Amino acid sequence: MKNFFRHVLHTTLIVLGILSAGLGLKGFLLSSRFIDGGVTGVSMLLSNVLGWPLAILILVINLPFIALGYRQIGKSFAIKSALAIGGLSLCLAFVKYPDVTPDKLLTAVFGGFFIGAGIGLAIRGGAVLDGTEVAALLISKSSSNLLKVGDVILLLNVLIFSAAAFFLGIEPALYSMLTYFAASKTVDFLIHGIEEYTAVIIISEKSEEIRQEIIRYLRRGVTVYKGLGGLSNTEQDILFCVVTRLEIGRVKTVARDLDEAAFIVVQPLADAEGGVIKRRALHS
Repeated sequence: MKNFFRHVLHTTLIVLGILSAGLGLKGFLLSSRFIDGGVTGVSMLLSNVLGWPLAILILVINLPFIALGYRQIGKSFAIKSALAIGGLSLCLAFVKYPDVTPDKLLTAVFGGFFIGAGIGLAIRGGAVLDGTEVAALLISKSSSNLLKVGDVILLLNVLIFSAAAFFLGIEPALYSMLTYFAASKTVDFLIHGIEEYTAVIIISEKSEEIRQEIIRYLRRGVTVYKGLGGLSNTEQDILFCVVTRLEIGRVKTVARDLDEAAFIVVQPLADAEGGVIKRRALHS
């Protein structure tokens, strides 16, 4: 039963993602000839330059990346992504969206917002609407760690927007970059959300008191590492705690109240699984 509800939730998220991305494309960007980044951007650029149907281009250009996803990630991911991209193609071909606004700034920002929301919802459902991340992962692996996934995505988008400036003009390319930024920020928010996880490292002579306060009042787990001071050459406890970004201030306050000289390091995390933080999030 639990698996059934999970499949229903994932399907719902993917469908909502398809509809949202379709609105961003047909309701905002297409009439202004703005493009997004990634494979979607390549498809939109080719559609503008060659006049080919966007619905067909998105499906065809993404197919090789779905095949790569099958090899690199797994069968379930590839099937979900194929269905999601096929659904987006059908949505662009048959669903009618109104042209929401002629304002270029609103078009760029909200077009990116709805595309990003669509991509983020699809990722939450276990699929992708754009094969860029799959391609970037493969290139990153084949480059012997010389290039990170983020670096590859950045380089690909530089090429895409440079081509857009050449074929569409400087102004549409600049608005397209704004669209991409809006979309990427929306994707980040939907994937990580307000509960974006952050690691807090605390080094203090009163580490035991701080540990107890964090557990008692914040109800967060704390890992204790044994360390050696570089200057003092004395053993000391190092506290490691994972919290949401909204709780960083509370952790700092607890530490400072007990030890004003406490050394605190805050590091953003891509993700965190299991432990006290996830159990609490599920029950909140």
